[in-house]
This record gives sequence, C-alpha cells and structure tokens, in this order.
Amino acid sequence: MNKQEIKDQVLKILNENKVGTLATVQNDKPHSRYMTFFHEGTTLYSATSKETHKVEELEKNPHVHILLGYVGEGLGDSYLEIEGKASLNDSEDIKKKVWNDYLAPWFDGPEDPNYIVLEIKPSQVHLMNVKNKEPQTLEL
Repeated sequence: MNKQEIKDQVLKILNENKVGTLATVQNDKPHSRYMTFFHEGTTLYSATSKETHKVEELEKNPHVHILLGYVGEGLGDSYLEIEGKASLNDSEDIKKKVWNDYLAPWFDGPEDPNYIVLEIKPSQVHLMNVKNKEPQTLEL
C-alpha cells in the first residue's frame, strides 16, 4: 500500500469508530481506559474532566497509545494502533466543537470549568489486520 492508501484506510477507521482505549503512563506503567474520540484529519480529540487521573498523568508524561477500530465482529477486523502526544486544550472553539449531549451527565455544558479536551497528535499510526496485508505504518 502506498502512503495515500494507508492514510485513506486510517481515516476510514477513524470515521467509523468513536470508542477506543487510551493508555497513559502511571508510575512507569501503562494505564488504559475507554474513551470516545473525535477527529479532524489524523488529530484526535477526547472530552474529559480536569479533575481526572489521566490529566495528572499527561501533565507528567504526554505520550499516549490508542487502540481504535476493532469491533469484535470477527478475527479480520482492521484496527489502528496510534502512538502520539497529548495536550490539554481548553479553547472555547474546540470545547464547543467536541461538545455533544452525551457529555451532559458529567458537565454543565461546554462552558463548564472542569470540561477540557485532550488533543492527541499522532506520531505514528499502525494500520493492523488488513486482510492479506502486513501491518502498515503511517508516519506523521
């Protein structure tokens, strides 16, 4: 696959899958949790509270690993392994863009002072489990 074909496959998986795992580093060990992801191009966004362990962990070490795409429908499901760097983004524009009604049980709205968005800039995206293909890597 050429770089554009890999990128097209990556974007297809990002468009079709919103829930994945986000791993941070806690006490020199991986710490994973399920998160909901949104994207613009290959940049990922995920809503969270400023008062979470993941925010503390990211302030100490911003490197993350994300698994996204495997839905368990069969052994042939393609998925992504994403290596990247996360930052905290509290711009009003991003908060409004990511906001949706599913966040209402946790926040009073996009203006809630505890509501923040994780912005993840991937350095590598590994396209995994594409039928009859070796894993492919998109360097960013």
